[in-house]
Amino acid sequence: MLTIQDADIHCTRRALLSVGGLALGGTLLPSLLADPARAASNHVASGLIRGKSVIFLFQQGGPSQFETFDPKMETPSGIRTVTGCTQTSIPGVVFGDTLEQLSRIAHKFTVVRSFQTGNAGHNIRPIVGPESLEANLGTFYSHVAGPTHPVSAMPTNAVLFPQAVCDDVTRGNGRGDLAATGPFGSAYAPFIPGGNGDLLKNLRLNVSPDRLQERHHLRSQLDQFARQFEAESRFESLDENQRQAVEVLLSGRVADALDLSNEAPERVERYDTSRYAAPDDWSKSNRGRRGYYTGHAKSLGKSLLLARRLCEAGCGFVTVHCGYEGVWDMHADGNNLNMVDGMQAVGRSFDHAVAAFIEDVEQRGLSDKILLIATGEMGRTPRINRNGGRDHWAKLAPLLIYGGGTAPGQVIGQSTRDGGEPATNPFTTANLISTILHTLFDPALLRLEPDLNTISRLAEPETIVGL
Repeated sequence: MLTIQDADIHCTRRALLSVGGLALGGTLLPSLLADPARAASNHVASGLIRGKSVIFLFQQGGPSQFETFDPKMETPSGIRTVTGCTQTSIPGVVFGDTLEQLSRIAHKFTVVRSFQTGNAGHNIRPIVGPESLEANLGTFYSHVAGPTHPVSAMPTNAVLFPQAVCDDVTRGNGRGDLAATGPFGSAYAPFIPGGNGDLLKNLRLNVSPDRLQERHHLRSQLDQFARQFEAESRFESLDENQRQAVEVLLSGRVADALDLSNEAPERVERYDTSRYAAPDDWSKSNRGRRGYYTGHAKSLGKSLLLARRLCEAGCGFVTVHCGYEGVWDMHADGNNLNMVDGMQAVGRSFDHAVAAFIEDVEQRGLSDKILLIATGEMGRTPRINRNGGRDHWAKLAPLLIYGGGTAPGQVIGQSTRDGGEPATNPFTTANLISTILHTLFDPALLRLEPDLNTISRLAEPETIVGL
């Protein structure tokens, strides 16, 4: 971790070695800039790494296919979509009526109506599960590309919780370890700004572990360190990797990417979803969890904006997590909202955030460079329960795919009349993982690397969309 000793620092070789750079998974930055960086450079030069990024918006809790991308308006009461539907920009295709903005740009992305996770419990599949070797999917990228980008030093694998963009939101209770690396080792664990995890122990100053929340203070300290260090004559005594580590620290590029104040105010405003905070007319039984829904609304749009910034700075895989296990878990059971209130509180912020992201990415010419995936660990039951909610369902889940070079405007697959199962060829988590790997890597070249055979096997199933 960074242990710059404030104004009294003496920039000796020993001090620089104690600084150690960005502590990624407990590994010092100079070592991360050595062999893994050289291997990553070889993979880039060979074309194995395609130069694209993936943002995985994980809708933990399980969004309903009925009220999002596969409304059923002709089914009997008790199954029928309860929020109504709205016509999209694709003739004959409708979405749930809380997805108004996405409906207007449906021709820009793909929805999958025959995707199933095979999972009906609260966990973090498909981000981490048996299909991913119990590793966060971003671990595959950092294992191939190296833990940090060779130019910007941006961590190549990151997880964003609401705390990365909002200081005043309720901390959630999401289940599972999003920093899991399975068989690949802790050096490839995701960077988690504003949250928990080993990778957050970076950039710590001597006084207190303010981490990346006080970015302006951090930058002033680094500037002060740079002035003092440049006055010394010991820089040339460092080896190549140590010099690069110091240059990374002094450049501030990582801190800049994390600072949303570097964005135009009108763009930050376009992403802002705080207007969709908790409605005032919830029943008393829901008010105990009101902070979770408000936190989701306040943070989701800015989290996607930050994810885009990280990708532009060299991050290859960003997991965006809503931070709260239950916001999409619309049981109407006292702890969770019913479908109507839930889609108002959660669906509208999701609609706004994703639409703003797509608009922004297209304006910046990045639609071929960034793949957005949005799904949860499961879907919801065909039958509405007696309280007006839907329960856990493993056989069908909504899935949105945008960008990354995929053909837009597709509706892939069909569901049965009751919306409970695929009526066409089902796609599974294995197909989704393969789609992600085909976006990031050239599978043929993966197979030629003996140390990457484990990852190459995960790219063998059929992809969901053509790449």
